[in-house]
Amino acid sequence: METPVHTEISFWERHGATIKGVMIAFLVLVLLIPTFMIQGLISERENRQAEAIFEVSSKWGQSQTIAGPFLVIPYERPVHDQSGKEIGRSTHYACFLPDELSVNSQVTPEKRHRGIFDVVLYSSHISLEGVFKSPATDKLIPNDATVLWDQAVMLLGIPDLRGLEDQVTLRWHGHDTIFDPGVPVSGIVASGISCKPDLSAGSTGDAHPFRIDLSLRGSKSLFFTPVGRVTTVQMQAPWGDPSFTGAFLPGSKNVTNDKFEANWKVLNLNRNYPQQWTNEQQVNFGDSAFGVDFLLPIDNYQKSTRSVKYAILFIALTFLTIFFIEMRQKSRVHPFQYALIGLALVVFYTLLVSISEQTSFNNAYAISAFMTIALTALYTRSLFDSNRMALLVAGTLAVLYGFLFVVLQQQDYALLIGSLGLFIILAVVMYVSRRISWDLEESGN
Repeated sequence: METPVHTEISFWERHGATIKGVMIAFLVLVLLIPTFMIQGLISERENRQAEAIFEVSSKWGQSQTIAGPFLVIPYERPVHDQSGKEIGRSTHYACFLPDELSVNSQVTPEKRHRGIFDVVLYSSHISLEGVFKSPATDKLIPNDATVLWDQAVMLLGIPDLRGLEDQVTLRWHGHDTIFDPGVPVSGIVASGISCKPDLSAGSTGDAHPFRIDLSLRGSKSLFFTPVGRVTTVQMQAPWGDPSFTGAFLPGSKNVTNDKFEANWKVLNLNRNYPQQWTNEQQVNFGDSAFGVDFLLPIDNYQKSTRSVKYAILFIALTFLTIFFIEMRQKSRVHPFQYALIGLALVVFYTLLVSISEQTSFNNAYAISAFMTIALTALYTRSLFDSNRMALLVAGTLAVLYGFLFVVLQQQDYALLIGSLGLFIILAVVMYVSRRISWDLEESGN
């Protein structure tokens, strides 16, 4: 009677499935390297877009913030030595804000192209009307000072003077005065225009009505500062995607698909600076600015960046699906073939970024997803020689890409939907893997 020959099972044969799983997990981590490179590519394209926007807007006009108007009155104070003798005089400035300020702005945004990038520019017609009360110099300027009424100046802060399309005039007590470039008094606004209103002793009254009209170009945003004791701002524009931002939101607004209208009302009690001060005090107007950002409807790079964050999930689940098929079909898939499938999933993101620069993000997503699913399914069919397995892989990818598309469309509920989706996916993987024999020794018993 022949003695049965027992063939010893090697360690690699006994634990081949486990070793294969560890290799696949390591391959998933390796494929994160090109994923990080794609994130760098997206950042590079974002920077290129920012450069294109800056290049166009620098010739047209940057973001504009209208600050003012400010009425600045210089005064001189005597300077004494230690013995009390007057040895000279020093010049100081008192700044006054309008009692009432009403701003009416008609804005016309337009989309310009720089290569493949879009830039939002605008032209605007702005009128500022209001009233300055007669400056209460006795409460602000010392008694020993000499007020230089004939050297008073009106300042209007404009960040980018290249945006001015026409001469700016000040109507003051029925008389027109043309503004000059530059601000002769430092410490109030960094850039702007100025003129000299008539504040001679004979012309001072209880109130000084004024009106300033200007045509101003800019890009991306238009802001105002509430310098009046009561400031009202009205803005209209044929633009359906405004972003109201800054220190104050509009009290009323009407936004449709192709235009918007917004109204603000701000009191001096709502901001943290007074109606009058001297140049010895530091006043910050920037914190109280408010207005509108003219946004493009879709930010393709932001959505692409969000989608790349799910790359490890796509790669891992696709590899798991193929690995489970391999275990059930008793087939062999080389790690190199896993790597090719993983690279196909990574290339999806480069397709998404490049195609979205030429068309809408949704169209780019559909095209990129279809190309990736088709390529992966065809390659899977060649590996297992089974249409059923190819459809299984294609269906898995279709569900994943559909899930990601839903998440990308959300803002407030993206985290909730993503968390629930990941939980469901984990539950499915646990259910499918519960009956898999990981070792050859277990499968033989």
